[in-house]
Amino acid sequence: MTMTLDLRFESHPGFRRLFAPGHLTIGLIMPLETYPGRPGPTMNGHLEMARLADSSALGALWMRDIPFYDPHYGDVGQVFESLIYISALSAVTTSITLGTAGIILPFREPKILAKQVMSLDHLSDGRMVLGLSSGDRPAEYPIFDIDYSTRGERFRDAFNVYKSISENDFPTFFSSRFGKSEGTHDLIPKAAFEQVPSIAVGRSQQSLDWIARHMDGLLVPSPPVSSIKSFVTEWQTHVRETSGSRSFKPLGIAGYLDLVEDRDYPFEAIRSGFRSGSRTLASFLEVARDAGVNHVAFNPSISRRPYTDIMDNIIEDILPYFPALSSKS
Repeated sequence: MTMTLDLRFESHPGFRRLFAPGHLTIGLIMPLETYPGRPGPTMNGHLEMARLADSSALGALWMRDIPFYDPHYGDVGQVFESLIYISALSAVTTSITLGTAGIILPFREPKILAKQVMSLDHLSDGRMVLGLSSGDRPAEYPIFDIDYSTRGERFRDAFNVYKSISENDFPTFFSSRFGKSEGTHDLIPKAAFEQVPSIAVGRSQQSLDWIARHMDGLLVPSPPVSSIKSFVTEWQTHVRETSGSRSFKPLGIAGYLDLVEDRDYPFEAIRSGFRSGSRTLASFLEVARDAGVNHVAFNPSISRRPYTDIMDNIIEDILPYFPALSSKS
């Protein structure tokens, strides 16, 4: 059965660049720097690397949301706050999708988040894709005075308020956590292209049925290669049952990437990711695409090679076969 693109996103440049039935695109998780064995990058030359990515056929740059440095986890991500960093990147790039992977929604005030995201969608000319998560670091929750065990319920509550205020004129809503509105106030601006796509990053303590019903896509840590097809089938079944038999909601996978110098090095799964040469990685991506995966987000920060060499391999051996899609309707 042919799946169709949601009419809300037919004109959204960020969504159209990444997602279409039967296609697979590539994204990079920030920062565009390798720093194996260290908690954080230097961020030297990061804007120049973003311009290089933008000039290629790469689909997206993804920002993680890591509020604090926790030595137990040892990774501070791209250092800069996700949404502020997207604002800076939108000023030095023109085409590449800018997404979050993902904003820890239980920590965010959803009305302010809506104002930030709608503003970024305009400032980036519609290149914003909002990935949302529930967070996976229990030690952060006491800092925000939030009960870790409530994060799933809090995620749904914040999401409902965010959707109400960002998509409706003079909305009415009530939340015991995030306030209420009786329709007397409106959020300006609304989305630049009808609606900003919101995707779940991980399951966010929700069922696949809830995600398929309420969100616009799913990005998850890659399951074992042998299980990718069955997971895609499970996701697509939930989408059909909750959103209609021809509905298309994209599925992406993500993981660390140790891209070795030998371009024909055999592909292998490692903890939370992959080790591969660039040419054998292309073969894996072909398998993932044929299984129904629509996007793969790689984080090469663990590699011991210079990031410029990694980008050269991706541009030469990967992107000719898995280029970004047209961002225009």
